[in-house]
Amino acid sequence: MALTREERETFLAEPHIAALSVDAGPGRAPLTVPIWYQYAPGGEVWILTGADSRKNRLIQSAGRFSLMIDRVEPTIRYVSVEGPVTDTSPADTAPLREMATRYLPPEKVDGYVDYATADHGDQVVIRMRPEHWVSSDLGTV
Repeated sequence: MALTREERETFLAEPHIAALSVDAGPGRAPLTVPIWYQYAPGGEVWILTGADSRKNRLIQSAGRFSLMIDRVEPTIRYVSVEGPVTDTSPADTAPLREMATRYLPPEKVDGYVDYATADHGDQVVIRMRPEHWVSSDLGTV
């Protein structure tokens, strides 16, 4: 059964791991990788990735990407969202801390931010305006 707008936006706002897909060019399947993301109902989705990463290069070339988020408990539910990139900007530690806080226990955030800042190199925030949605709750089949 399809989700209502409110249900799909609420689900997308929960801290799930997404599968990001982006066109990888002629003769290649789309690049599909797991990624953390951030979303508030009614807003834009954003991700963090390396400024020199393949993900960033492909997203900038394609101008759009999709995220697919699912869960299997308490029911089998998924939301897929796709849309155009609206902004790419350099990331400082504020979005990194926000993302880490969304996914990690409080006592792990500072250590992760320190590690990521030292290890991941320059990061960018890529924002996407949700344009196309596919969603369903399959119950407990």
